[in-house]
Amino acid sequence: MAMKTATEYIRGLRYKLRMMGIPIIGPCLTYGDNNAVVTNSTLPDSVLKKKSNSIAYNFVREGAARDEWRCRYIPTDENLSDLCTKPLAFGEKRIKFCQRLLHHIYDTGKHLARGATRVLGGI
Repeated sequence: MAMKTATEYIRGLRYKLRMMGIPIIGPCLTYGDNNAVVTNSTLPDSVLKKKSNSIAYNFVREGAARDEWRCRYIPTDENLSDLCTKPLAFGEKRIKFCQRLLHHIYDTGKHLARGATRVLGGI
């Protein structure tokens, strides 16, 4: 159901952008951390057990077949949007998550550290 809601928003946003004269090139990428949902929404051979899920995923499959969007799996540990919905993990997992989320700060720090060693090495 959440994938259907997300793809409805994508379809509406693509329509609005086209109406404003902004060209849309290529499909939109949608990521989900539920592998069963991603598999069912991308593979036409998959069989669903519930009627309500079948109706919702037919909409998602139709958009994927029209190449409006592509559904991809992302592991929960790498899903940055989980920060808004789940508590932050502890230990090494937390450090990796923060580095991935704040990559621009960590990358800048590495760049500055390399520059400082070059400057200090030249003295």
